[in-house]
Amino acid sequence: MIANLVQLAAEHGEEQNPLIPPGPELLVGAIAFAIVFFFFWKKLLPNINKVLEERREAIEGGIEKAEAAQTEAQSVLEQYKAQLAEARHEAARLRQEAQEQGAQLIAEMRAEGQRQREEIVAAGHSQIEADRKAAAQSLRQDVGQLATELAGKLVGESLEEHARQSRTIDRFLDELDAKAEATR
Repeated sequence: MIANLVQLAAEHGEEQNPLIPPGPELLVGAIAFAIVFFFFWKKLLPNINKVLEERREAIEGGIEKAEAAQTEAQSVLEQYKAQLAEARHEAARLRQEAQEQGAQLIAEMRAEGQRQREEIVAAGHSQIEADRKAAAQSLRQDVGQLATELAGKLVGESLEEHARQSRTIDRFLDELDAKAEATR
């Protein structure tokens, strides 16, 4: 058909249009195009589709892996939060126990201090009582000796005899004790 048009145009004396190729060239070009198209369609297109399918699978696999990793990360985050909450709870419990033990220790130390204080006070009282008795005994002896000497000077005779001295001293001290109790 195109060849007919080209022949018609040549017969009429018109010059050939530069945009329309000559008929045999057009036929060779169409055959070459059909061969290249067939080659692309049979060989290249399946390879391209295969590569595109592999890329799509790789992308989908990457998305699935990313989703799995995100799910795993979320799970790990939840576990971390649970462990953190448990650690905080444990720390609060340990802090509470330490405070209770500290309060108990303080109470025990206070009780022990009170007991020791009472022991020291009791020991001090008994020591004071022992010192008072020793001082009273010493004072009795000193007062007795002085009283014997004074009585000996007043009476004019020596009261050196021990038995007499003891009786005189005891009588004198008993009188002093009776006066002291009466004034209380």
